[in-house]
Amino acid sequence: MIIRAVLFDLDGTLVDSLEDLTDAVNHIRSAFSYPPLTAEAVRLKIGKGSRHLVQQSLPDAMETDIDRAVEMFLEFNREHIADKSRLYPGIAETLRELAARDIRLAVISNKNEDLSALILEHLGIRPLFESICGGDTFPERKPSPLPLLKVAEKLDLATCECVMVGDSCNDIQAGKLANITSIACTWGYGSAEEIAGADAFAHTPRELLALITEGL
Repeated sequence: MIIRAVLFDLDGTLVDSLEDLTDAVNHIRSAFSYPPLTAEAVRLKIGKGSRHLVQQSLPDAMETDIDRAVEMFLEFNREHIADKSRLYPGIAETLRELAARDIRLAVISNKNEDLSALILEHLGIRPLFESICGGDTFPERKPSPLPLLKVAEKLDLATCECVMVGDSCNDIQAGKLANITSIACTWGYGSAEEIAGADAFAHTPRELLALITEGL
């Protein structure tokens, strides 16, 4: 298999953003008189976009309150996008090595597109990606295959020339539905059970690089 493009998830795959997301969640919980959540509790709610995260973080809140809370969450996250977030060790080097081998890179996240681009810019790797799409870029988000198919089309590549790299069932399922090979990174937020259906597994960015450059 010759891999010409890698489609990366963002949170839990390239970036450990859990602490900043926890701060944003606790910002809105405080505003609505809820006690703070631990980072571990927030981790279990990540992966389906900001609105889902807010809904899960404010149980029993009315829809009008959810609307307001989503705006508060996004504003806070935007202002504190990389206060504590960091690239996972070895990710920057892996991305640069892939780019040096003329393997095209894209991000497909369920985080809003502007926030996805912003955090990549803050962490110094934005120029490496040819395409960045978020949960609000297309009418559907992962686990729908639509974002993956649209990005492959934009890159003018066949699905068999792409791989999807992520840490959650959303990434693995989207890959299967799009007929795109999936690689699960085990250092992210997803449990072993939810990534069990991946086509391959990488335990470190160095292993990920080897899988991609050796064609799985």
